[in-house]
Amino acid sequence: MAAFSKKNKNDNNYTILPKHLGIIMDGNGRWAKKRALPRSAGHKAGANVFRTISKECERLGIEYVTFYAFSTENWKRPKEEVDALMNLFMDYLLEAKSDMTKAGNSRIIFIGEREGISQELLDLMDEAEEETKSHTGTTVYLAINYGGRQEIVSAVNKLIKSGKTQISEDDISNSLYTVPDCDLIIRPSGEERLSNFLLWQAAYSEFWYSNVLWPDFKVDDLHSALREFEKRNRRFGG
Repeated sequence: MAAFSKKNKNDNNYTILPKHLGIIMDGNGRWAKKRALPRSAGHKAGANVFRTISKECERLGIEYVTFYAFSTENWKRPKEEVDALMNLFMDYLLEAKSDMTKAGNSRIIFIGEREGISQELLDLMDEAEEETKSHTGTTVYLAINYGGRQEIVSAVNKLIKSGKTQISEDDISNSLYTVPDCDLIIRPSGEERLSNFLLWQAAYSEFWYSNVLWPDFKVDDLHSALREFEKRNRRFGG
């Protein structure tokens, strides 16, 4: 079953919540430009929103949430912006270490290719995964240096290396970075495309778009998306 029933004890009651939620964190650069700020300021504001929304997902009891933070294509951006993003990831992991390991019960898993990422950042990512691996709350997948096509190629190569000569859909599904398939994908900022995000897992995803730029995305926006998801009639091709 792709989604599950959930009764929230607080202000928002849901009969159905997505089991796996995907969020494309889009609009940081435009948010900064509107305020005549450097793009790095937008990314920093967006990181604060990530922290807030991931905590709300845990509070609601959503089992899996994947945040699209940095794509394989983002390396094409100006070096100053890429460097600022990598420094931001470092700062986030350093600042949020106690938050992830003590205050919350979320488990964090980084998905994507490790090539191109500094060893210092990789070490922090490994530490965060190790320190939260026993947590039983929401599994937070943070996609850094990630691309949906690259993920599928990686899964197939892994299967070939294991000796597989015939590959089934289940084989690929079980070899991807994230499980299970994605029920709902949220994309703020006014864009309406996947941008190489969870291509395999999104085969039957519902989509929710908003003109709100990611740094302005609020908990209320998350609940608007979840209420809309609850109304959808999901037939999975039937």
